[in-house]
Amino acid sequence: MGKRDFARARHVAFFDAMATELPGDYAPQEVNHLTLGYFAVGGLSLLRELDRVNKDEIAKWVLSFQVHPEAHCDEDNGSFYGFCGSRSTQFPLPNVKDPCHNGSHLASTYSALALLKILGYDLANIDSKSLLLSMKKLQQPDGSFMPTHIGAEKDLRFVYCAAAICSMLDDWTGMNKLKAKEYIFNCQSYDGGFGMVPGSESHGGGTYCAVAALHLMGFVQVDLASNLRESTSIDIHMLLDWCLQRQVIDGGFQGRINKPSDTCYAFWVGGILKIIGAYHLIDHYALREFLLTCQSPYGGFTKFPHNRIPDIYHSYYGLAALSLLEEEGLEPLCVELGILSAAL
Repeated sequence: MGKRDFARARHVAFFDAMATELPGDYAPQEVNHLTLGYFAVGGLSLLRELDRVNKDEIAKWVLSFQVHPEAHCDEDNGSFYGFCGSRSTQFPLPNVKDPCHNGSHLASTYSALALLKILGYDLANIDSKSLLLSMKKLQQPDGSFMPTHIGAEKDLRFVYCAAAICSMLDDWTGMNKLKAKEYIFNCQSYDGGFGMVPGSESHGGGTYCAVAALHLMGFVQVDLASNLRESTSIDIHMLLDWCLQRQVIDGGFQGRINKPSDTCYAFWVGGILKIIGAYHLIDHYALREFLLTCQSPYGGFTKFPHNRIPDIYHSYYGLAALSLLEEEGLEPLCVELGILSAAL
């Protein structure tokens, strides 16, 4: 069987369309506009087609979502001064007693900063002082993070977001790294993977969040020999074994045991192996073949092979996974931040 072709032109057309106007089916995700923008613009950047968008206009749009302390609001009032996910989250919620309301969210803040980095915007120009001081208050006594100051679930996703935010801003005053490390260690399961919270089932996304955050904080090295040799509180041997077992017979990666392979886990689990220096141990050819069977005839990628309708989430991570495989025509990726390396 010959090599499948990477349908670059169709992917460019798909991401160009997504960056211009999102389909109506995305309307229910209105509160995630920044994240959707990150996927659309990030996809074009990986395809080396960023000149198709107006970078200054998009940067201006992203910056309009940052919340700043108002004159009558004390910076120590408990609010988080990050980025809202959309216009609607900038308005007060009913029945929420919050005189200085803002809907800032850690995931939206991560997406905003990643977008700005991709666009080449100098993050020194944003109000990082109030962002980081207020973000630190989202960290819980066990080291985890809530995503917003009005309360929500706390798990590894938001520990990762906090670490990525500090890394992109080059300022670690926004979190207690040792507390965060302790929380991450407590999330490693008996099988070597990481659950989203302590005691939960190992999951590819949660494991990526754990390992990428530890790497950003300086607790995981970039080469496998050092990670295996050095004594840390996470079990690298079991982690490696768990990750390698996630590549299944069709060449793709599953996110959990006994689940089908899924486009996005080629990035989430493949990214873990890349970070710890073990990416060479997987079957690259089989993974590429799997990913190319997930290409939609309309451009973009689907969740599972041979489906037809793409979505922007799996499309971005399909490209990201192929970038890790060094696919011709794609930009190299900074795996621990999820953005192209040239943006750093």
